Amino acid sequence: MTTRPPTPSRRTLLRALTALPASALVLGELPGLLGTAEAAAPASGYATRYTIVPFLNSDDGTVNVYQSDDAADFRLLQSSAYTPPSNRIRDASIFKHTNGYYYLTYTTHTWQDVSTTIGFARSSDRVNWTFLYDYTVPITGLSRAWAPEWFVDSDGSVNVIVSCSTTDDEWIFTPYVLTATNSALTTWTSPVALSGIGSNHIDTYIVKVGSTYHAFTKNETAKYIEYGTAAALKGPYTISRTGDWAGWGSYREGPSVIQLDNGGWRIFFDGYGDGTYYYSDSYDTFATWSTPTALPTLSGTARHFTVIKETVSGGTSVPKNVTRSFQSVNYTTRYWEEQSALLNLPVVTSSSATADKQAATFTVVAGLADSNGYSFRDAAGNYLRHYDFRGRFDANDGTSTFAKDATFIARTGTTSGSVRFESYNYPGYYLRHYNYQLRASLADGTDLFRQDSSFVPVTSWA
Repeated sequence: MTTRPPTPSRRTLLRALTALPASALVLGELPGLLGTAEAAAPASGYATRYTIVPFLNSDDGTVNVYQSDDAADFRLLQSSAYTPPSNRIRDASIFKHTNGYYYLTYTTHTWQDVSTTIGFARSSDRVNWTFLYDYTVPITGLSRAWAPEWFVDSDGSVNVIVSCSTTDDEWIFTPYVLTATNSALTTWTSPVALSGIGSNHIDTYIVKVGSTYHAFTKNETAKYIEYGTAAALKGPYTISRTGDWAGWGSYREGPSVIQLDNGGWRIFFDGYGDGTYYYSDSYDTFATWSTPTALPTLSGTARHFTVIKETVSGGTSVPKNVTRSFQSVNYTTRYWEEQSALLNLPVVTSSSATADKQAATFTVVAGLADSNGYSFRDAAGNYLRHYDFRGRFDANDGTSTFAKDATFIARTGTTSGSVRFESYNYPGYYLRHYNYQLRASLADGTDLFRQDSSFVPVTSWA
């Protein structure tokens, strides 16, 4: 087996390539970041929507727009949605302003070139974008201004965190903050370095929880994403987690952190060393993290993005406190049915036995762990839950673990009126039929998976 050597970081590449003539340089690849919102499943008729605007591995002259309802399965909304009138667009960060417009800020030059400006564009619909202006970051001796990231503070102030280097050492970056001084986002305060993070850190991403600012930033020497906290946006920050503290590995950059519907936090980052985009989740305010999971469909294609989360109208609606049966979208003669306490997908017809019809009928109730979610009860009062990822029915034991195992978030299915049910405590895992058995399975981004995990709530068989 041939082992692929780790891909060098941006700074390593740049140092090595400065000695080469411009004609010898091949267009490089840089990664991405962004956003947050509320921690609760969307109410009936509403949906969670995550948006990213990455440039592509193959093209840093334009960006695509993708959206997702679960922060994992991103689908193309618009290709080549925005191309700036000049220069490049890399590391695009997106947020929605109070005026209803979406704004981008981005790196304006490829990594080989001096880059003293950051770009701005806006859109009313995330699809059609208008160039606003390129802003020269006012730092004496500036060499490069990279990876600008939006950060909206709890007081409503709009900020951009940007990684800057100066001509005395053009590959050593320090994070700075710019704060908008008008609502049009056309004038900015003088840049101020974030105290405590120090030089040689890049792609700094800030999340505020309560009164504490949490910084995720890449140490360019160690190649790890580090973590620190501060009581104020400008610091001083105390870097308390270094090395491989989260189990993400090295040669990682471009962190972006959002809060999921179940209250957990998800970080996205670019595994540029192996050409994979990853995500990882935390449920203890960033102390520990899940094993990194490759982002389906976009790994190796999308580069350096941030994520925004919104709650929007038009989501699925399933009535509660009523009985329903659930019909498979792609095997329309098959329905959910409880068999020996397990959830399977047998054929059910008008000529089926009464016992089968009763076993294919469920009471839909508010989610045990989140009332905006859904739980399903059989005729005996037992609840559908996942156990060892298998769908099964058990008596409610009153524990929080049971409540979470038995709660599902409704996501829009593949056909009109259909629903996909995502596990509350295992985001990205859906009730999916495989060999006519229902399991909580990790979505793989394929159309087949979406069909296998889509069901239509219909009039109950019994």
